[in-house]
This record gives sequence, C-alpha cells and structure tokens, in this order.
Amino acid sequence: MEEITLQENSKFYLNEESKGFLKETAKWAYFLSILGFVGVGLMLLLAVFIGTIFSKLDSMGGDAAMLQRMGGGFISLIYIAIAVLYFFPVYYLFQFSSKMKAAFKNDDNDKLNESFSFLKSHYKFMGILALVFVILYGFIFLFTILIGGIAFLS
Repeated sequence: MEEITLQENSKFYLNEESKGFLKETAKWAYFLSILGFVGVGLMLLLAVFIGTIFSKLDSMGGDAAMLQRMGGGFISLIYIAIAVLYFFPVYYLFQFSSKMKAAFKNDDNDKLNESFSFLKSHYKFMGILALVFVILYGFIFLFTILIGGIAFLS
C-alpha cells in the first residue's frame, strides 16, 4: 500500500466544485451565526426580566411559587452563563463565514487561512464543551445512583 505524504513545497489546490461547497457553507454558517447571536440576545434579555416573570409566578401560587423561591437572580445567572458559553462558538462561526466570504471575494489566501482557523476554534470549543457536559452528566448519573442506593438501603 502506498503512503501519501505532503511535501513542504507541494501546493494544495481547490477545484471549482470544492470552492462552490465552501461558498455555500460560508453562507449557511453566516445564517446560523446570525440566528445564534439572536438566541444569545434573547437569553440575555430573558435573564434581565426573569425576576419579573418569577414574581408573577409567585402571585399565581401553587407549584409555581416553588420556582419563585429558587430566586430569579440564580436563574438569571444560569441564563447569563449559558449565553456566554453559547456566544463563543457563534462568534467563531460568524468569523469563519465572514473571512471565507472575503477570501473568495478578493482571492485572498490569508483570509482563507484565517477562516479555517476560526472554524477550527469553533469545533475545538464545541468538542471541549461536549466533553465537559458528558463528564458532568456522568457525575450526575453516578450521584443519582448513589443517592438511590442509599435511599433503598435506608
């Protein structure tokens, strides 16, 4: 079996079909990043007004009053944390799409490289975040089994 290696001086070219795929990918990435920024904005807006929403729930009484006792401030902090976490991959996706579109518009290889750098950052961030959540869910699962076992033995 032959081994394929890239030499330092070899050139890597994109054909027209690949360029078309990248242009379309940049358009969809731009669309998704704009939706992401809107989502981040809505989360932040909700975080600001969550206290008012919870005070209305408290006035309704019943089970909703329990939610209000958790504290609107705590829920606001959770929404702000989620918005901050969500902002970075959306920002990287936006930068990827903007730089990719500029690269094709001006035939600029440096912009193309920058755009791929932002795409790498986007996927790296999402991968680390996914790993953190898998580990967090694993701890929650183990904690739940532990508490269930203790309750069963009591």
